[in-house]
Amino acid sequence: MTTADLPSDFPGLKTLIAQRASAMPRRLAQIAIYALEHPDEIAFGTVASIAESAGVQPSTLVRFAQSLGFAGFSDLQEIFQSRLRERLPNYAERLDLLREHARDRSKTALLLDGFSEAAEKSIRDLRERLDTRQLDKIVERLAKAETLYLIGLRRSYPIATYMAYAFGQLGVRSTLIDARAGLAAEELGFAGKRDCIMAISFTPYASETVALVKAQAERGIPVVAITDSPFSPLASTANTWIEVQEGNFEGFRSMAATMALAMTLTVAVAERRDKASK
Repeated sequence: MTTADLPSDFPGLKTLIAQRASAMPRRLAQIAIYALEHPDEIAFGTVASIAESAGVQPSTLVRFAQSLGFAGFSDLQEIFQSRLRERLPNYAERLDLLREHARDRSKTALLLDGFSEAAEKSIRDLRERLDTRQLDKIVERLAKAETLYLIGLRRSYPIATYMAYAFGQLGVRSTLIDARAGLAAEELGFAGKRDCIMAISFTPYASETVALVKAQAERGIPVVAITDSPFSPLASTANTWIEVQEGNFEGFRSMAATMALAMTLTVAVAERRDKASK
């Protein structure tokens, strides 16, 4: 790849990293995963601090950048920084300030502010990153399905449950796979190629969700996934997927962006089906 062929924006760079990661040596692949999961840290950090956080040597960051075709790490970092230039205020810094002032405030008030900031950051990131053309295609795929099978376990369960409730209210046939009685595989066995599976899972990925989705994909059942990384096992299994990066405060991840996306999908699918029936 020549210098002229190198991506000049973050979406292009993200695609390049995801394409190359599987063929990279272990340490370089480790950085690739870290870079896509922590783009703000790559943009703001020094070579030393990033290397420490990623668990590699500083020289490995330079080799990673060069493996992608860049002259050095600073050239690669510039693209991560350009993604943030128009993004004011800086939510990561605001969250840090909240933590610094914890001693001077009510802990409950601090938590409310922190979780609210994390939710705002999550939704803002979703709106900046999401390709609306891709979203329209996913809505079209879901709207054409005879039955939608919804899988979201562990922390994703509230999202799947909401979608099942909303689809029911909107007259869209769906089945919630909750795995409570150990019958998830049997329930999914009724899915056919005219149906579609909507799977939701985030790091650390629910192993049962991953196994169920893989088994159905091997049967040729269409799968749409909501997940958090190109390296997610759902991303490699699904026919198409949407990336959602949730912010966190005090180690607790927000669900605001995922819920906003779930509400968007349910209403858009119902509207598309209603329009097609007229």
